[in-house]
Amino acid sequence: VQLQASGGGLVQAGGSLRLSCAASGRAVVSYAMGWFRQAPGKEREFVATVRRSGNGDTYYANSVKGRFTISRDNAKNSVYLQMNSLKPDDTAVYYCAAGPWSMNYGLPRGYKYWGQGTQVTVSS
Repeated sequence: VQLQASGGGLVQAGGSLRLSCAASGRAVVSYAMGWFRQAPGKEREFVATVRRSGNGDTYYANSVKGRFTISRDNAKNSVYLQMNSLKPDDTAVYYCAAGPWSMNYGLPRGYKYWGQGTQVTVSS
């Protein structure tokens, strides 16, 4: 599975961005798909994840709950992250990930496949 993330950019605080992640190589409909982020000098941290089709449960980090929304389109083999009310603390490289559902969904080791990352910068 190859994952290609896109949609990052520079936005002012309070603004919005929508990240996309397209999977290729095989269908990921049976996989959980998630987003992580990594700021300079910090560890990669969980942002959100969505379970496979037919279940579709979503989970969010407390820091983004109520502002970010994760969704998936299985027909397009893609996952999205709608980010609203962005803050400077949201500045990071955002990575999409996919893999069989795991109770470690909040940890990088809970995912088997990773995209290359897309930069999100929020100015104050």
